[in-house]
Amino acid sequence: MTDSLRRKHWPKSSYDPHYDPLVDAGPGHNRDYAPTYWIGTAGEPPEDDGPVSGDMDVDVAIVGSGYTGLSCAIHLAKEFGIKAAVLEANTVAWGCSTRNGGQAQISSGRLKRSQWIERWGVDVARKMHAEVSEGFELFRDLIGCGEFDCEPQEGGHFYIAHKPGVLSKLEKECQLLNDTFGYGSRMISREELHEKHVKDQEAAGALWEPDGVSIHAAKLAFGYQNMARKLGATIHTGSPVMGWRTVDGVHHLKTPGGTVRARSVALATAGYTPPGLSNRTKNRLMPILSNSIVTRPLSDDEKEACGFQTCSPLTDTRTLRHYYRYLPDGRVQIGSRSAVTGKDAENPKHLELLQRGLYRKFPALEGIDLDYSWWGWVDVSHDMMPRIYQPDPKQTIYYAMGYGGNGVMYSAQAGRRMAQLVAGENKGLDLPIFTSPLPSHGVLTPFRRLGQRFMYVYYHLQDEIL
Repeated sequence: MTDSLRRKHWPKSSYDPHYDPLVDAGPGHNRDYAPTYWIGTAGEPPEDDGPVSGDMDVDVAIVGSGYTGLSCAIHLAKEFGIKAAVLEANTVAWGCSTRNGGQAQISSGRLKRSQWIERWGVDVARKMHAEVSEGFELFRDLIGCGEFDCEPQEGGHFYIAHKPGVLSKLEKECQLLNDTFGYGSRMISREELHEKHVKDQEAAGALWEPDGVSIHAAKLAFGYQNMARKLGATIHTGSPVMGWRTVDGVHHLKTPGGTVRARSVALATAGYTPPGLSNRTKNRLMPILSNSIVTRPLSDDEKEACGFQTCSPLTDTRTLRHYYRYLPDGRVQIGSRSAVTGKDAENPKHLELLQRGLYRKFPALEGIDLDYSWWGWVDVSHDMMPRIYQPDPKQTIYYAMGYGGNGVMYSAQAGRRMAQLVAGENKGLDLPIFTSPLPSHGVLTPFRRLGQRFMYVYYHLQDEIL
């Protein structure tokens, strides 16, 4: 074997702001991180195990080193004594897990509880609520274990009505949460919201959910990374899967440094899933770009004008929603929709659109300098709900993805559930998210982005005008 394959790490490739999972063959090879606030303030990333540097045999290969893949590795080791090998094309948690808003909410996918009932009936919806609630407790246990600090800020989640016309829907959802699911949510008036929590000038009121935690996204990922390695998992960066064939039930995953032969493969690649990775995931997700910005630290006068008395997650009721929060170091973060294609991601109009959203909520911040601006791909499934699934009972292939922007919390539980499937412990996993595949776009696949453009126009009219 050549010395170049034995070296600890490949040379870093530059960050590609135009990467597009529907166009590019893969996310690259050992690319550097996006310039996010999280990476800029997390400190030096912890050690990993370097790239694959020769052929190797493993029980389980996990493709993707974000929250889901790392949680899967953690729980395979903790619950089943299985030490997995995690394969990462670039750097640890390079995709969704270091580009999100750092908001943990009691949700999974993009559907509300009322929509769960419409789709599955009340009994299944209650079981789904119990699953998500269990996931939140698991998440709290992980971030409270004392092994790492991801700067958790408790305080619940504020689902803020961005106009008076949506208040009645929020009130019905609040009553449903309490009466049907026994959940302690409550409505907050505009006056109370402004007096005690935040002076969002668009707010007509808010639904408050007791479960909501803000975290530092990269410190969470790096904490998971250290925990997984401490339990015996290996994490191989700079190791994209460039080819995959199965021989006598063993999966041969080709990487630049060697072939990994695995008895089982768990896919945790979310919005960065290469189209040619597996037929089981091809055309099963609609990657959507989301922009995020972080301001300079606010002055005392600016903070008072904005009324920030909480660091809790804030989300507005737009379909093209804004997610925002006050950070512990005095900055404001806000994110929302972005370009349709990677090629258009740097177009300044998308940044300007997000800035206008910030100024509508907090007029005192108009023109404020930005310290960070980035974007990333969100893994939206065709039916707006995730899947943790084994596509073919005859093949030891599994995937967990499709969170639709609500994966910060539930990815911990999804990784654990995928670990259970890998270990053959699927008893009780009878919810639709465990028993059905991610739906395919089918014949509409070539027209997905055309439809996305039309839907963005419709959603804008619905959110801002109708």
